[in-house]
Amino acid sequence: MEINSFIIFLAAIFTSNILLSNFLGMCSFLSVSKEIESSFGLGMAVFFVTTLTTILNYFVYHYVLVPLDIIYLQYIIFIIVIAATVQMTEMIVERFSPALYYTLGIFLPLITVNCAIFGVSLFMVIRNYNFLQTVGYGAGSGLGWLVAIMALAGIRQRIREKMVPAGLRGAGLTLIITGIMALAFIGFSGTVIIQ
Repeated sequence: MEINSFIIFLAAIFTSNILLSNFLGMCSFLSVSKEIESSFGLGMAVFFVTTLTTILNYFVYHYVLVPLDIIYLQYIIFIIVIAATVQMTEMIVERFSPALYYTLGIFLPLITVNCAIFGVSLFMVIRNYNFLQTVGYGAGSGLGWLVAIMALAGIRQRIREKMVPAGLRGAGLTLIITGIMALAFIGFSGTVIIQ
């Protein structure tokens, strides 16, 4: 039985969140999530890049790599597609929102090596999704990453670190919050599972 693309979209946000269920893309998630504005900007960039690169990599895989029998080059080709998309996104953000561009700093070009984006393209191939399923999975994974980073940024802004023991301030507290968030998202896992 073929899974509906809308179900895959919802599952990619909640039950199979690429960040909180697979723990892919943690470096920029932990580093940029101090403020809501910068988290939203990076989350939107990841959403855009994940959605677009998954769609592009679907076409590259099915209409170039498979017909030419060069599937062994998929990692290299997928990374090239991701790098080109990130470069385009970086130019757009710099042109239309210079403040956000400087706030994100090095993390915007580092989306190129964000393992979550690469992982979504690989999962699309491994799970043998059709085109609509690929669109749903790519968009849902990007949106799930956005939801996760916004939730962490909101929590981090509300916590007063003065009340936290000195040894847990900063990264320690952030990792504990991330673990609790992952448990909450995994709590949804009985509703829909995509594989």
